[in-house]
Parts: sequence; structure tokens; C-alpha cells
Amino acid sequence: MDATATHAPGMGGKTAWRGLPILIALLILVGPVTDLPGFAQGLDREEAIDAIVGSDVKTAETGKEAQVDRVVTAVENAMESTQEVRKAFSLDTLEIVFVPELAGRVKEAVSEHDEEIEALRDAIEGSAMFYHAVDSRSIMLSDIIAVEFADDNTVTIFVHGKES
Repeated sequence: MDATATHAPGMGGKTAWRGLPILIALLILVGPVTDLPGFAQGLDREEAIDAIVGSDVKTAETGKEAQVDRVVTAVENAMESTQEVRKAFSLDTLEIVFVPELAGRVKEAVSEHDEEIEALRDAIEGSAMFYHAVDSRSIMLSDIIAVEFADDNTVTIFVHGKES
């Protein structure tokens, strides 16, 4: 019998798989270009779009002193908010509140918690739901200063700047 012939397993002969290296090479080449939706949360995924489209998104601008305590508390809780952003998969209401000026206690809190705020921005960028909400309103990630989670599944994103 020819040495390159294939034999069925368990038939007493060696199995020669001449096509196996080619099959492995094809899997290595084609594997990365296939759509693997379980690995990432993309904006093209229907679930991500439904999660933000199903939410009520509101925008507002806060006065200089109107909500200073609320903004400062949200800035101080940036690390906790980062974890919540990573865990959130649906929202009832998303509010975007613009803070026109960073002055006084707000400016101090933002300066003091700069690293935590940067981690929060990274978490928002990594979440299709939150990223789509801010991107759809042309908000730069670098302008986000805090996120506040309420018990009623309402989230408020505080943004440095004025509402357009």
C-alpha cells in the first residue's frame, strides 16, 4: 500500500492527514477576520443600540452655584462610578448636565481626582451604551468630569462646557 494513503482511525494503520497543515493555516488566517460578537461590545450590535435608544436621554445646563455640591460629590466618587459604568447594561434615563465653568470647589475636586476621572473616561469609551450617548451629542470624552448613578436607574453625566 502507498505510504501517503489515508486509513480510517482504528483500522490498524497510521492516519496521514495531508490536508491538516493547510486547514490549520486557513484557520489561522481566516479566524481573526470573522465576526466574533461575543468579544466586544460594538456600536453596530443591535443590543447596544437598543440599550441606549430605549433610554430617555436628557440634556441640561447647570448654573454656577446651583448644583456645586452634587457635582463635587460625583467627582469625588469617580472610581465607584467607573465600576458602575463597566457593569451597566441598561438605563431608564440618562441625563447630560453641562457645567459651564470649573471654578472653586468643582475645579479643586477635578484637579484632585484627575487620574480617577481619566479612568472614568476610559470606562465610558469602552461601553457602547455610554459612548454612543455622549458621541451622539458631539461631546468629547475629555470634557466629561463626573458620572452620578441614582437608585431609580437614572444616570447623570457631568460635562465641562456649554450646551450647544
